[in-house]
Amino acid sequence: MTQSATQSQPAIPVGLRLGQVIGQAQSVLSGLLAGVLEQTQTKNETYQALQRMALLGGEASREGYISDLSDWLDLNPGDAGELADSLIAAGLLTAADETIRLADAGAQLRARIIGSLGAINAPLWESFDEADLETSIATLRELTLRARALSSAPAAPGAEEGRS
Repeated sequence: MTQSATQSQPAIPVGLRLGQVIGQAQSVLSGLLAGVLEQTQTKNETYQALQRMALLGGEASREGYISDLSDWLDLNPGDAGELADSLIAAGLLTAADETIRLADAGAQLRARIIGSLGAINAPLWESFDEADLETSIATLRELTLRARALSSAPAAPGAEEGRS
């Protein structure tokens, strides 16, 4: 008697299965976002930076905003500063007295993108229980924090052994 291919393979650990599903979802959802950003002629970094500013309440100290961009967008502080400066130069943000604010043009662009995304994504989310989605959000945030901590931790002694 022969075993089927599925019976003879070891079970995939839940963490790897979750990673695969998250990766697939991220790829598809990013494609939808990319289509909207193309329509609005907006770079992904610009959209993400406007999102971060809005989540900070529409204004932040320059240092705080750059730190936030660096953390959330995984940029080095120099690149985060250049991104902030480019958004100021484009009129999407304003800067005065070491405070950066969301400009009307930035708020309008963000609202346009979110409106378009909402129209596309509404059917995806409407049948899910909101509490389940909130649990998923909390879990993914915690996974992100743990992964960042793991990636910034020093390598364990002997971890390099056996690598070629």
